[in-house]
Amino acid sequence: MRRTRAAAAAVTASLLAAATACGGGTANTGGGSDTAPKELTYWASNQGPDLAADQATLTPELKKFEERTGIKVKLEVVPWSDLLNRILAATASGQGPDVLNIGNTWSSSLQATGALLPWNAENFGAIGGKDRFVESAIGSSGATGQDPAAVPLYSMAYALYYNKKMFQEAGIAKPPATWDEMVTIGRQLSKDGKWALGAEGANLSNNIHQAFVLAKQHGADFFDAAGKPTFDSPGAVDAVKQYVDLMAKDKIIAPGNAEYAQNQSLQDFANGKTAMVLWQSAASSFKSHGMKEGDWGVAPVPVPAGGAPGPGGNTNSMVAGINLAVFKNTDNIDGSLKFVKFMTSDEEQKILNKTYGSIPPVKAAQSDPAFATDDLTVLRTTLGTSAAPLPQVPQESQFETAVGTAVKELFADAAAGRPVTTESVKAKLTKAQQQMAS
Repeated sequence: MRRTRAAAAAVTASLLAAATACGGGTANTGGGSDTAPKELTYWASNQGPDLAADQATLTPELKKFEERTGIKVKLEVVPWSDLLNRILAATASGQGPDVLNIGNTWSSSLQATGALLPWNAENFGAIGGKDRFVESAIGSSGATGQDPAAVPLYSMAYALYYNKKMFQEAGIAKPPATWDEMVTIGRQLSKDGKWALGAEGANLSNNIHQAFVLAKQHGADFFDAAGKPTFDSPGAVDAVKQYVDLMAKDKIIAPGNAEYAQNQSLQDFANGKTAMVLWQSAASSFKSHGMKEGDWGVAPVPVPAGGAPGPGGNTNSMVAGINLAVFKNTDNIDGSLKFVKFMTSDEEQKILNKTYGSIPPVKAAQSDPAFATDDLTVLRTTLGTSAAPLPQVPQESQFETAVGTAVKELFADAAAGRPVTTESVKAKLTKAQQQMAS
């Protein structure tokens, strides 16, 4: 999901239940029902430095679509803090946009509401075919064995971004490749009011992304093969504790980061307050804060000692990205399919992903030299070799809320100097698991 530009809002289990019960409405009760056949409503997620930047990026592209098809697109850029709640409210009421962005981690949860158009062979055929898309991106578009609930639009992965000047001044030759090296190097960098690593401790989605990767490295998952939550398994507990301990025990994350939820860690990085950050496709954000190409370096996210990025215990990213969905009760299915075809065309994929510093999930668009930069090469390699999708289960959005909140509370404990122990971590995760069952 995105971008951790990225904080998906906390959503209550009751709202999810209401959304699941609604089934998406009927063909004439919402979606595009208030729009003329030559008009579409599009909810776009915030991908740029701010909402105005997204408006400036998307408006000329949508005008291009209108000129080619005669269909006007009414654009609303929705901040990540509101997006999931807005979508769930739309599925519950039957009143939503025609086309919308969803974080790819929400695909299965929103698929379970029945509100999104299934991407069967016929619908994929209308946009050029399913095989145009990268397999890992399609794998994060809905539950296994079902038609996808959405189409990949922007692909992303996590990387370790590091400030070259700060590394040089500290006499550090290269970024850490393992977590042991992260702590050792981090302690060298954390002094004189500066810190080694930035974090977004109050950002539920970012918390989940980091905890998920570390759990994979500890040989654990947050759900078993049957889809049952296993939040307080030993491996999951160890993973969450390792992440929070970067602040609590290792002292390489500033205590104030426990309150960060709106990408403040990116600004700290750009201002030289922190030397590293774990982020998805961050180049455009760094530039918006005044950094220049070459000021930062990019490396794979660390793995356990003795390992190298790869599947299983050396997974070092979740499969991140934005998907494009169609509200099933739109009265303009034909126009919506045309719009999705336009947005996922080779031409538009190159334009939009270049602007946002993301990777096209459309195979043909990846051949553009713009996607061969050092940072995008790291991201593309990570997606292809060492990234794993978050659990594709209907409860995924509840999982983000419950476990993400547990990690947030543990960061608050660390910032306040309260002990973060294996027992306290397990207690938080057990409580989160119980919330899922209630």
